[in-house]
Amino acid sequence: MFSIHTRQVLARAALPILILLAVALVLLGLVRRPVVDGVRLRATDILAPAYQALVYPQTRVQEWLVDLRGATDLAKENVSLRDENRALRHWYDVAVALAAENARLKNSLHWIPESAPQYVTGRVTRDDGGPYSRAVLLDVGSGHQVHTGDVALDSAGLLGRVTEIGPHTVRVLLINDDASRIPVTLSGSHGDAIMAGDDTDNPRLIYYPQDHHPVEGERVETRGQSTMPAGLPIGTVHYLAPNRPVVMPDADLRRLDIVRVFDYGEDGGQAPDAPGRVKVRRPSEEPSLPGGLPFPKLPGMPETLGKGGQ
Repeated sequence: MFSIHTRQVLARAALPILILLAVALVLLGLVRRPVVDGVRLRATDILAPAYQALVYPQTRVQEWLVDLRGATDLAKENVSLRDENRALRHWYDVAVALAAENARLKNSLHWIPESAPQYVTGRVTRDDGGPYSRAVLLDVGSGHQVHTGDVALDSAGLLGRVTEIGPHTVRVLLINDDASRIPVTLSGSHGDAIMAGDDTDNPRLIYYPQDHHPVEGERVETRGQSTMPAGLPIGTVHYLAPNRPVVMPDADLRRLDIVRVFDYGEDGGQAPDAPGRVKVRRPSEEPSLPGGLPFPKLPGMPETLGKGGQ
């Protein structure tokens, strides 16, 4: 159609023509921007079906791949669920057998079930103006039946005891406050001690037998006294330094949210004397054995021991 010379001229002029056309379009867009935007939108609307036709195969392939992966995962999940179902069925049979055996043993022992303690659930609020440095306020609502000395727990373990009661809120003294003293039992070494708060994150262990030191990592539980029952989980033993055991609480005392206050009632028992203290006996009070029998005097016993240890 065109001669060789004409084609060469057109080829050389194509680039300048395109550059001039691009500059003209830019200038037109600056001068008549609404017109250019309208033309671009119309072109997009016209080409939209073409774009969708080009993307449709890719979209379908991706959907097929997702379905294929889902079918594979579903098969694996079904196998896992069957295994779990078999395991649950086994433990269900074990639980039924143990429940039947437990019922027979209770009937043989004429067991009387213990009443479940009442509890109130509250949300922790700030306690900036309280008399204690480590305490929290619980919003328990009106009409609550909380008493002083009730035990505060969360899902991890012991938090403290109720010290003040209001119409809608109660104050809980945490176990790491300097005023907190709780008798505890060390589950591993079976020793007794007092857990004393010192306004740090880890309460100290004091008044434990010097020949029966706490063991690193053993569990710490309540010993049981007054309104606090025995066996409540507290934490584990950790040594910050030699001869300085502390308790690492299971509960995060810095980030408390939902707390339950349990009413375990009064057991009517006398609190045991603190370790290391000796009951003072009057000079006129003679020691005696059970049944009122006089305390025997052994050879070489000082006279003062026979007079009550004056």
